[in-house]
Amino acid sequence: MKVSILLLFSTILLVSCGGNKNEAAYAELLAQPPYAAITDSIGREPDRDDLYFRRAVLLNRNNLPEPALADFRKAWSINAEEPYAIGVGNILLEKRPDSATAFLQQAIRDLPQSIFLRILLARSYDAQKETDKAILVCEEILHTDPNQLNTLALKAELLEKKNDAPGTIAALEKVHQLVPSNIQLANKLMYQYAETKNPKALTLADTMLLRDSMKVSADPLYVKGLYYVNTGDNANALRFFDQTIQRSHRYLNAYIEKGKIFFNQKKIPEALKTFQLAITVDAAFADAWYWIGRCQELQGQKADAKLSYEKAFSLDKTFVEAKEAMEKVR
Repeated sequence: MKVSILLLFSTILLVSCGGNKNEAAYAELLAQPPYAAITDSIGREPDRDDLYFRRAVLLNRNNLPEPALADFRKAWSINAEEPYAIGVGNILLEKRPDSATAFLQQAIRDLPQSIFLRILLARSYDAQKETDKAILVCEEILHTDPNQLNTLALKAELLEKKNDAPGTIAALEKVHQLVPSNIQLANKLMYQYAETKNPKALTLADTMLLRDSMKVSADPLYVKGLYYVNTGDNANALRFFDQTIQRSHRYLNAYIEKGKIFFNQKKIPEALKTFQLAITVDAAFADAWYWIGRCQELQGQKADAKLSYEKAFSLDKTFVEAKEAMEKVR
């Protein structure tokens, strides 16, 4: 079975707020090293698209996406090559996904066979919270290339956002079938199995542990713990969370899951001790501070609980539960 693996250009792009720079400001920048030599070449041969592309890549690498965008656009206007359109699409996607969508739709009309551009289009829809449209684009790609790995992985990601567990698992299973050596994607499949109480979580975790000859990966052990939590076997869950921590003492979620088992069993001192261990590993771990607050509140330590909730919220301003607990505690 032939597997088509396409790697997207990096989208790690920081779009500048300085979009009001005028051409003169760009000209001054582009006349300086390390751009000057390419700029001089462009001056002599202004119709060479490859020169604009080279300068765009260099600008982008130096976190100057706005002038890079202008150069990518110029290269594209001279010659409709896929890498130039990808450069434009990636930069627009970061801060202007609606503009990315409009550009990519046109670019795909010019280059209808480009899978790169279609995947970017799907991501632009997703960035605008139009996940159904993004999934449709993925399905269109997979209709002609059912083994397109990046598209399958993206479809799984999109279906997970829609809480479509069966669809997510089906896509990840196909990915895992195609590239069983990809640890990151195998881990995602393990987690999905565990969250849906599927015993395949244990089988896949065991396979991953056997492959880990150096015994450095804690993810399969943690997933086993999650599976047992979700299926109500707390004894085995605690055993595997302990093994997770033994293999990687910085595996913070294992402390939280272990502590939550004690908390739900009304073993508050044991729970508190576990959460406190987590903040000795990382004092900025907001979840641990929140659960410390929960334990303190049950022990009648209201003032301390309030401080712990405040700490959790100060570390993570999106932590709504911590904010609400902080406001309710008296």
